[in-house]
Amino acid sequence: MTSPAPSTTPPTLPLSDALRSLGLRRTAADLADFLARATRSRWSPAMLLEELVRAESQDRAQRSLERRLARARLGRFKLMADFEWDWPKTVDRAAVERVLALGFLESGGNVILAAAQGLGKTMIAKNVAHQAVLQGYSVRCVTAADLLLDLGSQETARALERRLRHYVAPRLLAIDELGYLTFDNRAADLLFQVVSRRYERRSILVTTNLAFKDWGTIFPNAACVTALIDRLTHHAEILTLAGESYRRREAEAAQKARRGKP
Repeated sequence: MTSPAPSTTPPTLPLSDALRSLGLRRTAADLADFLARATRSRWSPAMLLEELVRAESQDRAQRSLERRLARARLGRFKLMADFEWDWPKTVDRAAVERVLALGFLESGGNVILAAAQGLGKTMIAKNVAHQAVLQGYSVRCVTAADLLLDLGSQETARALERRLRHYVAPRLLAIDELGYLTFDNRAADLLFQVVSRRYERRSILVTTNLAFKDWGTIFPNAACVTALIDRLTHHAEILTLAGESYRRREAEAAQKARRGKP
């Protein structure tokens, strides 16, 4: 007697599991509500598919935004709505707003924000980075110290190459606080590699407290400083802020308030 051939029909999954296996996570999670709305509104098959596509597209866009925000590592920052334009003695508001419009990203241009401490250069930089994330660009924010410490700690050429690609990949790399610490010649060479690999292809935003003529103090005796500045500034919007520190003003105001208390 011949035994029956084994069935080739796969076992039927619950509908929510089947949807999830197809990548339709939003519909799978809200299946009961989705079907109830379809029944209540008497959607046609075409309308049902249109609503499914709309919901899934919206969900994927939201998850993509959340991933980009996580990778950007923006940290806490104030929005530009809180920026006090009348506090710095020197600030080109039109230039700042032009940078916030992100036109420089399309051409692979750079942005240099130069100012003393407490004038809002990091605030502006993080708002530019945030706008880039919202517009769908990949972004990574890092301090100069953390960037160079990370690259300098790689023990093999392969590991270093992998970390260099990590910093070359995003459409916008924001390097904060360049100029507050000094680094050795190897650190200068590593930063030069990052800048060179991104040159005219992917944008860099740098905040610094030093004029370019003083960058030699960041990397004493490094031969690549002139070439580094040349590549950073070749296609760059250079914004300079001058004035007194916001933080110092706030600290003085708080001290006066404390003195005025009985």
